[in-house]
Amino acid sequence: MIRRLRGILRIRTAFGFLLALLLGAAFAAIPVCALLPSLWGFVAASAVSYLVDEWLHSREPEFIGRLAAFRLNRIMRFLARSAMLLVLADRLDAPDPVVIGGLVVCGAQFSLLMLYTALHRSIRLSRVLPVVVRNMDMSALRLPKSPPAFLYHRYLRKLLHFDLAFHAGLLAGLATGEWELVKAGYALALALPALALLALSFQFRRARRTPGRERIIAEVNRQLAVQRPEVALYFSFAAVSQDFMYQVNMWIETLESLDLRPLIILRERASFRFLSRTRVPVVCVPKADDLAELDLPDLKVVLYPGNAGKNVHMLRVAEAKHVFIGHGDSDKLASSNRVSKVFDEIWVAGRAGRDRYQRVRHAISDDAIVEVGRPQLAPIRLHADHRPGPVPVVLYAPTWEGWSDDDCHTSLIPMGVTLVRMLLEQGVRVIYKPHPLTGRRSAKAAAADQAIQAMLRADNRSREAKRTAAAVAEARPRLQALQARIDALSGRMRTGDDAEQTRSARPAGHEGSDEWHELHAEWHRVFWETRGPVRHNVILKTLPTLYECFNQADILISDVSSVVADFVASLKPYVLTNADNLPDDEFRAAYTTAGGAYLLDRECTRLPQILDSVRAPWRDPMRPHRRTLKEYVLGPDQPTSMERFNAAVNALANKAAVQRWEQYLGGGPQHHDFPEEAAVAGLSFGWFSREPGYPESM
Repeated sequence: MIRRLRGILRIRTAFGFLLALLLGAAFAAIPVCALLPSLWGFVAASAVSYLVDEWLHSREPEFIGRLAAFRLNRIMRFLARSAMLLVLADRLDAPDPVVIGGLVVCGAQFSLLMLYTALHRSIRLSRVLPVVVRNMDMSALRLPKSPPAFLYHRYLRKLLHFDLAFHAGLLAGLATGEWELVKAGYALALALPALALLALSFQFRRARRTPGRERIIAEVNRQLAVQRPEVALYFSFAAVSQDFMYQVNMWIETLESLDLRPLIILRERASFRFLSRTRVPVVCVPKADDLAELDLPDLKVVLYPGNAGKNVHMLRVAEAKHVFIGHGDSDKLASSNRVSKVFDEIWVAGRAGRDRYQRVRHAISDDAIVEVGRPQLAPIRLHADHRPGPVPVVLYAPTWEGWSDDDCHTSLIPMGVTLVRMLLEQGVRVIYKPHPLTGRRSAKAAAADQAIQAMLRADNRSREAKRTAAAVAEARPRLQALQARIDALSGRMRTGDDAEQTRSARPAGHEGSDEWHELHAEWHRVFWETRGPVRHNVILKTLPTLYECFNQADILISDVSSVVADFVASLKPYVLTNADNLPDDEFRAAYTTAGGAYLLDRECTRLPQILDSVRAPWRDPMRPHRRTLKEYVLGPDQPTSMERFNAAVNALANKAAVQRWEQYLGGGPQHHDFPEEAAVAGLSFGWFSREPGYPESM
C-alpha cells in the first residue's frame, strides 16, 4: 500500500515519503492553530512547512511537480500560509490596522510577483533564438549578457521567500505586542520585491537589444559560408535527454576524423545540455522554416543516426545524399526498418547488416547498402589483452522494454531478478548497466530494475570490506571535480539560454582535446581502482562508459541489442538471454548475434555451465564461432572501420557532386560526358555551389 502511494506521489525514497507526510501534517496543523488560536503552535507548524518544503523541492522534485498537478503549487502553498497568518492575527485580537495592513501587504507582494513574472517572461522570450550554435564566432551579433543569476534563475523560489519578513514581523508583534516590529516587517516585505522588480527592469531594457530573427540567421549563414560544411550529422528526437544523446555522441570522433568538413545539425534545444565535447560546428534549429533558410551550398552528404519525424525537413534537400547510419547494429526489427527506404544509402557494420535488410522483402535495394564497420569500437580491448581479476566479472546489460509489447526484448521482466540472484550465488562480481530508458514504459521492468539494484547493494554490504566503502566515499569529490572539468571542456552550459549559448560560442580547435581524453582516462582509473576487485557496480550515468564496462568484464550477459554486436569486437565470451525458451537452433536462426553466443534459458539452469567458459577458458567451445561472427557482424579488421567509413563518405560525396554538375548543365549524363573528377573539383572550389537564381554566399 505504501509503495503504491509512493508511486502515485512520485516519491523516490522512504525518507522523502516521511517528510511528505510531515509536510501534509504541518499544512493541516496551520489552519487549526490559526483558528484555536495557538501562536506557538502556528509558529512551529509554519516553520516545519517551510523547512520540509525546501528539502522536498531540492531532493524530491517529482513529488513537488505532482503537488502542482493537484493545484497545490508553490504559490498556493505560500499564499495559504500567509492567509492563515492573517486569520491568526484576527483571532488574537490584533488591531484592525495591523490586519488590514497585512491584507494590503500580502496583496501587494503577490501583485509585485505577477509583474516580476511578466517581465521575466518577456526577457526569456527575447533570448530565445531561431538558431543556437556552438563552435562558431557569433560575436558580431553583440548579444546581451544573461541577467544575473540571482534575478533570473529560480526567481519564483527566491521572491516567495520575501514573505519571511512579513511573517516574522507580524508573529513578533503578536508575541510581544510591539506593533512597530509589524511595521518594519511590512515595510521590508514590500521593499525587497520592489527593489528586485526595479533591478529586473534594467535587464529588460538590455534584453530588448537582442537582434531579430533575420539578422541572426544571416549571421549564421555568414559563418556557414566560412565553414563550408560538406557532410552533416542530423539528429532529432521528440524527448531529448541524456538517454538519447548517446546516438549523436557516439559519432562525434568519427566526424572529426573525416576528410570532408563536418557539421552537426540538432533540432531540439535541450540537445546542447548533453552534447559531448566536439570541435565540429553545431547548429540547433528547432523550427522547420528556419532550417530551410540555412545556407549550405557545399553540403553533399547528410548522416542520420536515428529515424525521427523531423528527418523529413532535411530529406527534402535533393542536392545532398542522405544516409541512415543508425546508432548501433542489432537483430531488433528496428535495425531493418522499411522506413529506411527513404534514404539514398544505408550504412551497416558488416555483412550481417546487409543480410538483415535483405530479409525485409521488397523494401531495400542491395545496392543501397554499404558496409562501413563500426569506427566507435576502437577503445574496446581484445580478449587476448584482458587481465582477469580474482573474481569473475559479469556485465549484465539488459535492453529496455521497447515502445510496445511487440518490441519487448528485455530479460528484466521474465528473468532478470532470478539471473542476478543466481549470479550472486555463483560468487561472481556483477556490473549492472541497464538501458537508459529502462522502466519508462513498463512498471514491471522498473520494479525488476529496482529489485536488482537493491540485491546488489545488499550483497555489497555483506561482502565488501569497510575500507573499500571508505575508498569509494573518499574518491567521490575527486570524481566530481574531474566530471566538472570534463563538462567545462565539453562546452556544456546547463543553465545557459539560447542567447548565452550562442554568445559564448567560439570556433574550436584542437586545444583541450588532449586534456579532455586524459581527464576521461583519469576518471575511469580512479573509479575502477577505488571500487576494488569484488564490489558490484550499478552503472546508471554516462560515466563510466559502456565500452569501459566492456573492458572490465570477463563475460557479457545481454538481450538482443546493439550492445551484443559491439561486445563481439572484444572476442570475449557472451550470453544471449532466451526468455521464451526457444530451441537453440531456432533462436540462432532468428538472431545473427546468437551465432557466437551461449544461450541462457528463462530459468537460468545453464548459468553454472556457461560461467565455466570464464573460470576454465579451455572449456570455451564458442571461441572459434566468435571469431567468425566478428567479421560477419563488424566486417574485416583491415582496412580499419574508420578508413572504410571515410571512404564511403568520400564516394557518396563524389556522387552528389556529379549529380549537381549534371543538374546545373541541365542535360544529365547522357548529354554531357564530363569526368567525375572535374565535377568534384568544380564543386569543391564553389564554382557551382548554388543553383541558378540564388545569391552568392560570399
